Amino acid sequence: MRRVGVLFAAMLAGCGGADPSAPVEAVFLPAGTTFAQMTDSLVAHGIITNRQTFAWIARLGRFDRKLKAGFYEIRRGESPLRVLRLLAAGSEKTFRLTIPEGFTILDIAATAEATLGIPADSFRAAAADTAMLREFEIDGRDFEGFLLPETYFVSRLISGRDLVRELATAFRRGWNPAWDPAAAASGLTRRELVTLASIVEGEARVDEDRPLVAAVYLNRLRLRMPLQADPTVQYAIQRATGQRKTRLLERDYQFPSEFNTYLRMGLPPSPVGAPSLKSVEAVLAPAAVPYLFFVAGLDGKHVFTRTYRDHLRAIAKIRAAERQARRDRGPEGP
Repeated sequence: MRRVGVLFAAMLAGCGGADPSAPVEAVFLPAGTTFAQMTDSLVAHGIITNRQTFAWIARLGRFDRKLKAGFYEIRRGESPLRVLRLLAAGSEKTFRLTIPEGFTILDIAATAEATLGIPADSFRAAAADTAMLREFEIDGRDFEGFLLPETYFVSRLISGRDLVRELATAFRRGWNPAWDPAAAASGLTRRELVTLASIVEGEARVDEDRPLVAAVYLNRLRLRMPLQADPTVQYAIQRATGQRKTRLLERDYQFPSEFNTYLRMGLPPSPVGAPSLKSVEAVLAPAAVPYLFFVAGLDGKHVFTRTYRDHLRAIAKIRAAERQARRDRGPEGP
């Protein structure tokens, strides 16, 4: 009873308002921020002074699992209860930004420009900033592959540089430290692991295919076969022209580029998009299969084969099924 009384008193104490002359603090709480991290940020801005009381009121009012990421303007000295209600309601000053899996820096830049008004050139320049690359210990020429595909809630005032930092921080936060020694045991550096994961991301359409696709490419690397990965050709063309081709023509496979794995052996020099963490895990835990080839079926899943002859048979079977499906649909209407 005494504890309940203390909590009730804390709730009442948390109902007072702030001094209208108190300064207003701009607080940005990134997506994925825990309650403890939110509290740390509010304390750092001088909005919350008693961490324990704030936590008690949050638990008593069941706010601790309802708080939303976003950009907030909160007056210092505001009551804990009012702060919690504000954070639970969300902020209209926050924009929702979704970065799909497989997006390249060029794709993200275009999305940031369309959604947030950040000039695409500004984002691309920030993504190649050498000082920030050193800060995040990225040994490449840009952050390609090291920006986590996810849905973010970002400030309407965010800059291209801060957005790159937000996405890179999310990637670093999601990285499992155990993956580095696991990659080394497979003969891969972190960069090579992310590069191969980005190719798997570009190929797999369903989660169950990821470890199988990873196995095919790892088998090819082991046998010193060319990877012949379509996502590397698509990336090469986009990097050179600014346009992403969703369907490759025969002549595209001869596109001259260090990224084209139809023309060059081994992995490309960098990732070819933003892999999900699921694709990273697939590379580290590939299926134990001898497959060397695969082709996409009508349902989005891939058909995997060991020999080139079986691969050609699989392609012929899928093409025949495509023709039959077109006949079943009949002539298209006007």
